[in-house]
Amino acid sequence: MASDTLDLGTPFLRFEREGHLAWCTIDRPDSRNALTSGMYYGLKKAVEIVNGFPEQTALIITGTGDVFAPGGEMRGKMPDTNPVVAQLGWMDIIPFEAVRNSTAPIVAAVNGICQGGGLLLSVLADVTIASERATFRSPELLRGVADSACAAYIAPHVGLANARDLLFTGRTLDAREAQAMGLIARVVPHDELLPFTRELALAAVHNDTAGVRRMLTTYNQIAASIYDPGWAIEDQVNREWWNETFDPSELARRREGVIDRGRRQVEHPAEP
Repeated sequence: MASDTLDLGTPFLRFEREGHLAWCTIDRPDSRNALTSGMYYGLKKAVEIVNGFPEQTALIITGTGDVFAPGGEMRGKMPDTNPVVAQLGWMDIIPFEAVRNSTAPIVAAVNGICQGGGLLLSVLADVTIASERATFRSPELLRGVADSACAAYIAPHVGLANARDLLFTGRTLDAREAQAMGLIARVVPHDELLPFTRELALAAVHNDTAGVRRMLTTYNQIAASIYDPGWAIEDQVNREWWNETFDPSELARRREGVIDRGRRQVEHPAEP
């Protein structure tokens, strides 16, 4: 079947529509799919587009190569400057609430490294399918960033004990452990990831359209009762962080401190 393409405002996202399916592919291989502001906004736009189609359409989000999405661009390189994005606040750019509140099915096909903002996309999608090669991580504290959005979204999803483990250690989970923890729904052989995801998404959209949308609306309302209190706290904490205490040079200093501590631990491991 022929596919239609739409421009999401950045060259690093490909949006292709094939019948009742739409694919949004994160494709910035030179930077390991690090998400720029334009890419975050493009993902939000993709969700809004499929929600605007009159016929039921599922959106599949995936990556390229061995990377799904490692989170936001941390080096300040934004080669896809979008004049629309430049006029928006951060909360109007990020796609997470759009994904959570979508009444079109959102399916994440995690093909590889999934961290930071990529991890949140996988948590908030309606169904997340992972390649057996996929890995999951929340490394924000290792980078010197206290991203309270991760706590707001991940803790209700997997429980406080698992969330603290993920957020405080920054350790890497393989796909099977992520599934056992409840981060994702299914794990499939790498070569079967996209065909399997396609069939799952088609199964969802071939159900009764009104019923699917009602079910998603109901699910979203239940999720809101769980997420919204934490999100209100996150918003307050995040505003304090960015508006009062955030300093790029201090962030760089803390990040270097984390790297240096890790280097010293490797060179001089603690005695058992």
